[in-house]
Amino acid sequence: MLLAIDVGNTNMVIGIYEDGKLLHHWRMETKKERTADEFGIFFKELLQFANLKMTDVDHIIISNVVPPLEFALTRMSDRYFGVKPIFVRAQLKLPIKIGLKIPEEVGADRLVNAVGAIYKYKGALIIIDFGTATTFDFISANRLYKGGCIAPGIAISNEALYQNASKLPRVEIARPKKVIGTTTIESMQAGVFFGYLGLIDETVRRIQREVKVKTTVIATGGFTSLFAKESKTIQHVEPFLTLDGLLHIFNYLRAKK
Repeated sequence: MLLAIDVGNTNMVIGIYEDGKLLHHWRMETKKERTADEFGIFFKELLQFANLKMTDVDHIIISNVVPPLEFALTRMSDRYFGVKPIFVRAQLKLPIKIGLKIPEEVGADRLVNAVGAIYKYKGALIIIDFGTATTFDFISANRLYKGGCIAPGIAISNEALYQNASKLPRVEIARPKKVIGTTTIESMQAGVFFGYLGLIDETVRRIQREVKVKTTVIATGGFTSLFAKESKTIQHVEPFLTLDGLLHIFNYLRAKK
């Protein structure tokens, strides 16, 4: 069995694979203060919930964008699973090439998404990941990761509005019925939702104009379901793109040995 862990700034997404099949998955809050022992207890409880034992896990692969957690996750893997984890980095042998000026700067999650996408879709790809930040990545038809852009995530944009405007309340992120709100809450929800929807589609269109090739547009991440039906550019929704990317990287590295 393979334990795949995607550590984001806001959430951790965890999956258990057996023979390439996703058996169980969880989404939990990322807590940067967790120790190796706290992680060990945490994973033990998750596996027990799925009627699994820690000894059932043979391998661990991790995508992590929170550097302070790497030490705790490494210790946890060794102490509780008896496994040396694989951390995805730009320096790792990957089934994609990285065409950036400074390859080490690219986040592991963006590389993993790219790998997950190339195994399912052909041709040039645009990947949108709705996380703490919303990222847009372009991968060419010959599997070259060429970069992209990073925008503030919708949750932190919404929170910034509340934090920095004295009379505005904290509101739920939701699709309002109308663009023109008749209350403060409706107006805020309309501005956040439709403004962000415009950000998504305009960014994708500008990438398409810049690369001048036909692209397949894939969306993943926590807020995907909120925008996928309304967006004019999103074509496919892949909720487990990152976990699947981790699986494909593990299999690729294993085949190279």
